[in-house]
Amino acid sequence: MKATTIFVPALVLMLWTFLVLVQVPIRRFGAYFFGKRVVADDFKYGESSNVPADVALPNRIFMNLVEVPVIFYALVLIAFVTNEVNHVTVGLAWLYVALRFAHSLIYFTYNRVVHRFAVFTASNLVVITMIVYLGVVVL
Repeated sequence: MKATTIFVPALVLMLWTFLVLVQVPIRRFGAYFFGKRVVADDFKYGESSNVPADVALPNRIFMNLVEVPVIFYALVLIAFVTNEVNHVTVGLAWLYVALRFAHSLIYFTYNRVVHRFAVFTASNLVVITMIVYLGVVVL
């Protein structure tokens, strides 16, 4: 397996993160210019309680995509640098990306908290598995 293969799921997740980020200004400007549902000061210190949930949602999803995934990106680099790019690390990386996609899509669509939490927990267990696996094979 080519060592750089491990970067593909990371790049896909990065692209997804930026696609979600694009939704932030789209929804904010739409709420400001077309619906008059917000005013500029509603975003002065982040998002005020006046910001409707559908407008605030992409920002929250984006924050989720830049929190724990930072650890995932570090693990991808660790796998690459230590020459541990194999079916296990690449498989775990793709599983993590699939779960992050699912988490975002649940959030964007029907937003059932228990489903979102289950997928979020599963994705974090994948990261923990990657940490343990790489810890065992590298050290």
